Order: sequence, then structure tokens, then C-alpha cells
Amino acid sequence: MKIIKKVLIKQIITEKSKDKLKAKFMETKMRLEQECQQLLFEQRKLQNKPGVSKQDISARFQQEIKNRKEKVKLIDFKMDQLDMLAIGSEIVEKEVEALVEVSVGSHWNEIMEQTAIVIKDDVVVRIDNSR
Repeated sequence: MKIIKKVLIKQIITEKSKDKLKAKFMETKMRLEQECQQLLFEQRKLQNKPGVSKQDISARFQQEIKNRKEKVKLIDFKMDQLDMLAIGSEIVEKEVEALVEVSVGSHWNEIMEQTAIVIKDDVVVRIDNSR
């Protein structure tokens, strides 16, 4: 029988990976800022239409803009944290699911050990199993 188990993907920070992460953060930040500008444009366009509540439109659009600005603040925070990270540090990048074979006689504790795949510059350098 097979079960699904969570596996952490950790990344060892190098200059290359730091630059890559920073570029990804900047790209996301720019996209969110563009979305804010687009929402403001759409808000002005809708408010000029007759028969629509300007307050409802304003409230709805301001909430969406606020959500995006919060995400931008979070990205800024992550970029500051990234600047402070030392080369060689390990960060958890994401979590994936893996299929694990379970059979009669298997040691449950070994199967359920926390597993992590450690990557350095897009190359797997080790697989850790810990309790």
C-alpha cells in the first residue's frame, strides 16, 4: 500500500540563489503594483457609469488594493530578511507530497520521519530523514 507523506524542500543560500530569489520577489512586487494601478483605473471607469453606487465601488476596490499592498509589504519584509541571510544558510522553500510504500512489517516511525530534500543551485545535495 502507498501513502502520501509531506516532504520539505530546503534550499542552501548561495549568491546565485539569493539573486534568483530577489529577482522573483521584485517581479511579484512589480506585478502587484501594476494590479493596484489597474484597479484604480477600473474604479475610476466604473464610478463614471450612471446607476452605480460610488461608495460600494470605492469600498470594494479599496479592499482589493489594500490586499495587494499588504502582499507588497510582505515581499519587502522577505527581501530584507533575504539580505540578512548568510551564504550557506538553509531555508525552507516549499513542501511537496511524496508517495511512500507501506507494507506489513514496515517500521511506522521510520516511515513517518520528517524528510527534507536539500537543494543547492537547483541541484539536490542531500536527503535528510529526522524524527
